[in-house]
Amino acid sequence: MPMVRLLSRYVLWQWLKIFVLAAIGLPLVSVLINTTDRLNRLLDRDLSGATITLAGLYGLPGHMAQMIPAAALFATVFTIGPLARNSEITAAKAGGVSFHRLTLPLLIASSLAAVFCFWIGEVATRTTARQLELEKERIARNQTTRHEFVYIADDGWTYSVRYLNTETKIMHGVVLEHAGRREGYANIAISADSARWNDTTGRWRLMGGSSHLLADTAVPRTIRFQSLELKSFNEQPRSLLIEPKRPEEMAYAELGEYIRTLRRSGNDTKKLEVDQAIKLALPAACLVIALFGAPLAMTNPRAGTAWGIAISLGTTVFYLLLINLMKAVGATGVIDPAGAAAWVPNGVFLLLGAWMMVRVRT
Repeated sequence: MPMVRLLSRYVLWQWLKIFVLAAIGLPLVSVLINTTDRLNRLLDRDLSGATITLAGLYGLPGHMAQMIPAAALFATVFTIGPLARNSEITAAKAGGVSFHRLTLPLLIASSLAAVFCFWIGEVATRTTARQLELEKERIARNQTTRHEFVYIADDGWTYSVRYLNTETKIMHGVVLEHAGRREGYANIAISADSARWNDTTGRWRLMGGSSHLLADTAVPRTIRFQSLELKSFNEQPRSLLIEPKRPEEMAYAELGEYIRTLRRSGNDTKKLEVDQAIKLALPAACLVIALFGAPLAMTNPRAGTAWGIAISLGTTVFYLLLINLMKAVGATGVIDPAGAAAWVPNGVFLLLGAWMMVRVRT
């Protein structure tokens, strides 16, 4: 038992060193390539070298979130490969330690890498927004107000608002409309000079307005009010403020709320649903690809470093191509965007990895 723990610590330490190096090195290379490719465009915007460098650093977490699964694969392949090449795995088997037991610490470490990948992806949403502002891709602006907009809510309500301020939680020029869904049901139109968010009730309080009931079988009625709260008028102020953001600028929960808001407004959200699901699928790939890479590194242990690099790069490129392909297919609605479109690549590698794990000599 002490030998097993000692061997596990040794294997885990080897994996961790390579993972940290790859998790930092691969994103840096990606940032350099990306910045070099857009250098002329950035210079045309009169950006200084210091600003371009700072923008690249702000973009680093986003690239890191994309590259952590590849880093987990590199770490697994370059840990198992040398162990097999130097007959250390053979020695471990002779001591009663199976290949499955030997790789267990790597799979646990890959699971922790998946958690780290999700966390760094959430952090990257804020740093990416700052990067776009520095690169003048987006003009830094106040994101707390909205003018002249229509919002389609649940239960058939439509809101027309002249002005919204999410800092003061106040609206001006509010009109709520609800069309009767069946014959005999009245159409409702409520207009108010203003509305203020009530933190206690979690609803908007309409101030100084009137309610109009219009029905085919009854005389139209108008009821004036000083203040009024509707149970259904409970959208959070920030939910009504649809900000034009990219998916990579929004955290998982924020993107989900954004999708629900757009869906209520009648927009097609399939592509965004795929993007949200990938925010979970990509971290999960750390474990799935490590499960695939461990037995794959055993297929040709004598080939050396070149073989390990070829395996890692080839697998990474194929996985990214599969992700992009499924994103395109999911956006068309041919398959479930939040399910199959995001998780098919992981499913493919999980099946291959499980099959190879069963076949590897233990």
